[in-house]
Amino acid sequence: MTLHFDEGDELRALRAAVADLGSRYGQPYFLEQARSGGRTDALWAEAGKAGFLGVNLPEEYGGGGGGMVELSIVLEELGAAGCPLLMMVVSPAICGTVIGRFGTDEQKQRWLPGLADGSSTMGFAITEPDAGSNSHEITTAARRDGDEWVLSGQKVWISGVDQADALLVVGRLADGPRGTLRPALFVVPTDAPGLAAHPIPMEIVSPERQFQVFLDDVRLPADALVGHPDQGIAQLFAGLNPERVMAAAYSLGVARLAMAKATDYARTRQVWGTPIGAHQGLAHPLAACRIEIECARLMTQKAAWLIDAGQDAGTAANSAKYAAAEAAVHAVDQAIQTHGGNGLSQEYGVAALLTMSRVSRIAPVSREMILSFVAQHDLRLPRSY
Repeated sequence: MTLHFDEGDELRALRAAVADLGSRYGQPYFLEQARSGGRTDALWAEAGKAGFLGVNLPEEYGGGGGGMVELSIVLEELGAAGCPLLMMVVSPAICGTVIGRFGTDEQKQRWLPGLADGSSTMGFAITEPDAGSNSHEITTAARRDGDEWVLSGQKVWISGVDQADALLVVGRLADGPRGTLRPALFVVPTDAPGLAAHPIPMEIVSPERQFQVFLDDVRLPADALVGHPDQGIAQLFAGLNPERVMAAAYSLGVARLAMAKATDYARTRQVWGTPIGAHQGLAHPLAACRIEIECARLMTQKAAWLIDAGQDAGTAANSAKYAAAEAAVHAVDQAIQTHGGNGLSQEYGVAALLTMSRVSRIAPVSREMILSFVAQHDLRLPRSY
C-alpha cells in the first residue's frame, strides 16, 4: 500500500474556495463583531449556503457526504483568513456526528438538514461547575416521568447558547450511582421551559460567547433522547474525537494567521536599512514555528482520516489537539515579539490572537489531561488521577 501525503485536487479546491470566502470577510469583520457585541451570522449563513458547514454530514440529509478531513479544512482555512467559526467545533462536528450516527430517522430529518446549511445551530453541554474535566462527577440528572424525561442540573462554559436552537445535553441517568459515568444525550431546545442561560464575561476577543446554563426540571418528550440510554459512553466519545480534531483545526488557523502577519512584517519592516527578518534572532524562531505548525497539521490530518476510516482515533485526536495548541501559542507569541510595540496595538490585529491561542491549551480538554491520557494509554504508565 502506498502512503500518500498529497491532498488531491478536490481538497485543494475546497481549501481555495473556503479561503476565498474567508478573505471576503477577514479579521476586520471578525474583530468588529466581537468588539461590538455582534455575531458572525452573515459569514455563518454564507458558509452554510456554500455547503461548507455540512461538508461532513450525509448527502441524504443535505450534507456534502465527506468527513472530518473536509470539515477540519473548512475551519482551518477560515481561521487562517482571520474569521474562525467556533460553533463549527460544536454544531456540525459534535452534534452532527452524534445525531448522524445514533439518531433516529426522525431526529436526523429534523436536525441534520439545518445543521448542514446553517439554518439551525446546536450547542453542546457537558461541562459542569463542580465536575470540570472529571465527567464521571457530572450531576445533571435525567429521570423518567411517564412518557417524558425530566432534566435537572447546571452546565458551564457552553458556547453559543445565544446562537443555538437547541443544546445536545449530556446528563447521567438518575438510576445510576454517582461517580459512575452512565451518560445519556438529550436534544434540548434553548427556549424550553426551565432552561436559563447567563453569559459569562470573558477577556477573549471573540463573537461567540460563553454561558452558564441552568436546567430546572426541564421536561422533554421521549424522542429527545439520542441513541440508546445504555450506550451513552460510546455515543459520547463518537462526538469528542471530532471535537478534538476541530479544536486542532481552529488552533492551526490561528497559528497560520499569526505567522502570516509576522512574516509579512519581518519582510517589510526595516531597521538601519535592513529588513528585520534578515536577522537570525527573528528568522529562526519564526522558522521553528513554521515547522511546528506543519507537524501539527499532519497530526490533525491523520486524526481526521482515522475518524473517517472508522478506526481508533483517541490518541491521534488528542495528540493533534495538543500539538496544534502548542503551535498556536508559540506562533502568536513570536508574532507579537516580531512586531515589537506594534504587536500590542489594535492596528495590526496580533494581540487579539493572544487569548484565543491561550484558550487552545485549556479547551475543550487541557494539555495536562491529554498528557495524562497518552501516559496511561500509550506509555502504559500508572494512572495519575
